[in-house]
Amino acid sequence: MTVEGTTERVLRLLALLQSRPSWTATELAAELRVTDRSIRRDVERLRALGYPVHATAGVGGGYQLGAGTRLPPLLLDDEEAIATAVSLRLASGGTVAGAGEAALRALAKLDQVMPPRLRAKVRTVHGAMDTLVGPGIEIDPELLVTLARACRDAVRVRFHYTARYPARDSEAREDGARGSEARERTVEPVRLVATARRWYLMAWDVDRDDWRTFRLDRMRDVTATTWRFRPRDHPDPAAYVQRSVTESPYRHHARVRLRAHPDQVRDRIPPQVGRVEADAEDGWCLLTAGGDDLDWLAVHIAALGFETQILGPPGLREAAARLARNLAAMSTPEPP
Repeated sequence: MTVEGTTERVLRLLALLQSRPSWTATELAAELRVTDRSIRRDVERLRALGYPVHATAGVGGGYQLGAGTRLPPLLLDDEEAIATAVSLRLASGGTVAGAGEAALRALAKLDQVMPPRLRAKVRTVHGAMDTLVGPGIEIDPELLVTLARACRDAVRVRFHYTARYPARDSEAREDGARGSEARERTVEPVRLVATARRWYLMAWDVDRDDWRTFRLDRMRDVTATTWRFRPRDHPDPAAYVQRSVTESPYRHHARVRLRAHPDQVRDRIPPQVGRVEADAEDGWCLLTAGGDDLDWLAVHIAALGFETQILGPPGLREAAARLARNLAAMSTPEPP
């Protein structure tokens, strides 16, 4: 094989080692269509270039890319590594469309091979930064990295979770709103989902044997275990989280038809507040939103300014009637 061919194969080997925690020589040989002996030689080439490739013998052993004493020369120098890590952490906030998930994957890879001295520099820079954002809740970047790795590597996660209200698990799928004390949970994580204000984890709850949504700001003592799980079929994470956070945590679920294009309503309703769908009749759309107070829901739906038909619940019509009477009384001229 030519030098160019060998170099290309070594780079492909490096990419494979970065894509998951461990590979056997047989698996790598099958992926690259070479012999086990060629894999051993290529691993030595990577080590000579500064990439810390660890080998474990015996059943279940294999090759693993680890963190070294210096940044591998084919990646980034110190300044570039720090700039990239800080930029990725900012991008992971979801402010750039489509960039949040990719930024987390890249940050997990970079953090995996970054030497400890560079990790310390990145944390120092991050600790000295302030970002002007909306009224969202700040999440520890290390928590994001831990959960992103667990999703990528398909390993179970344990944590203590504090919910908001007294437990009524039979009524909810968004565990961020039920239960008043911190309880230990063991989950099989699937995907991180970011809204404009919060981060959520969609995961299979091992103890409850069902899908759940967890708010990251309510997690404590998060630990990624070494227990690997086989990924199971799952709902669309973004759609599932949106349904969970807009409906399940609340006492009342409002369903209304609005004479407006769905995009017009989405411009005024954040995805964590309400779910907007196209209606069968052209020129209308369906809005589903949750709330603990029907009067509050009636005010906010009326404030959208669109022609509205209330589908349910019946109490929302009564709240709308009270609102109309109050507004009529407010508009009545004061008697002379």
